[in-house]
Amino acid sequence: MKIQFSAAVKEKLFVKHSVVEKEVFECFANREGNYLKDTREKHLTTPPTLWFIAETNRGRTLKICFVPPYNGLPVQLKSAFEPNEIERRIYASKGAL
Repeated sequence: MKIQFSAAVKEKLFVKHSVVEKEVFECFANREGNYLKDTREKHLTTPPTLWFIAETNRGRTLKICFVPPYNGLPVQLKSAFEPNEIERRIYASKGAL
């Protein structure tokens, strides 16, 4: 899967969340649930931002936020970070298989 990381996103992932690109790819590969749509007004994008929670190969749980492929563009990563309890509950009830 092709995933585009802007320079600003790469820096935010590393500096703010201590996440490296490899972990993002691992989460996409290890995902077991569905993608959920982010409907919060300040996060609205076209197409809609999607998110999921999955583990890296080392067992680190991350929330991955991205814009799916469109108009020939690859997946656009928006963020990746350790989810809080509310996000975990939402994903367990609506996203998990």
